[in-house]
Amino acid sequence: MLDGTQRKNIKIGEPVAVVKKEDQDTGLLTDGIVRDILTNSATHPHGIKVRLMSREVGRVKEIY
Repeated sequence: MLDGTQRKNIKIGEPVAVVKKEDQDTGLLTDGIVRDILTNSATHPHGIKVRLMSREVGRVKEIY
């Protein structure tokens, strides 16, 4: 499984699991397809921020 903290591992149209801002305390993951990559830096310790096709925004925890 690829690392969600590396921007280079995330491609638009790829299935991922993200943790949304409101779910950070519970760690609840939301599955979806990447629509946009919102983090500009190459890495982020908590995961790269993306927008899913469902328009939800979260940080990538798993890449399928």
